[in-house]
Amino acid sequence: MTPPPSIIALDGPAASGKSTLGSKLADSLGYLFFDTGVMYRAITWIALQHDMNPRAETEITELAQKAQIDIRPPSIKDGRAYDVMIGEKDVTWAMRDSEVDANVSVISAYAGVRQALSEQQRRIGLRGQVVMVGRDIGTVVLPEADLKVYLEASAEERARRRYDEIIARGDKADYDDILKKVIERDHIDSTRAVAPLRPADDAVIIDSDKLDADQVFARVLELCK
Repeated sequence: MTPPPSIIALDGPAASGKSTLGSKLADSLGYLFFDTGVMYRAITWIALQHDMNPRAETEITELAQKAQIDIRPPSIKDGRAYDVMIGEKDVTWAMRDSEVDANVSVISAYAGVRQALSEQQRRIGLRGQVVMVGRDIGTVVLPEADLKVYLEASAEERARRRYDEIIARGDKADYDDILKKVIERDHIDSTRAVAPLRPADDAVIIDSDKLDADQVFARVLELCK
């Protein structure tokens, strides 16, 4: 029997279902699930801990070049999908605070930060037995990935899913506002100068507009076989 692909890259726009799919796929294969967006949260957390101005691009870039961030299988059963380590310090939950939320989008847009963290993502991905989720994994971080999947869905469908999630939590939401933000994020991701969002030439493109999460998972699991 042919073994499953060792390095699996899942890319796609915001709210397309990548993280849900990646977590379920990694669990099924016994692989590390690695949502690369957590690295940008980690570097934002470090910057804030050092009282750095998030808009100081040069200083933040230097910080990203020096920081040692690692993603490991979860060591504690507290709901985490992985451990996020800075040196030997576990910051998995610490970096989820509201101050990080407010500043991570600014820091993640810096070209130097993206390049520095892409190198760290690649280091982790090359260990193998990993499902990596992001926006430039198959094109930039790990172009040699054994399987590349690009998960797409219309902006309207992604906004509807996010709206439903918020309402299900008992919070208030405005669909039109969510849709506007999804479209704005798509524009930023697809037009940025460094690693713009696009499917790799050899990626399998899956349109999830008319598929539920279980159907998408079944399709990708079949690709792994």
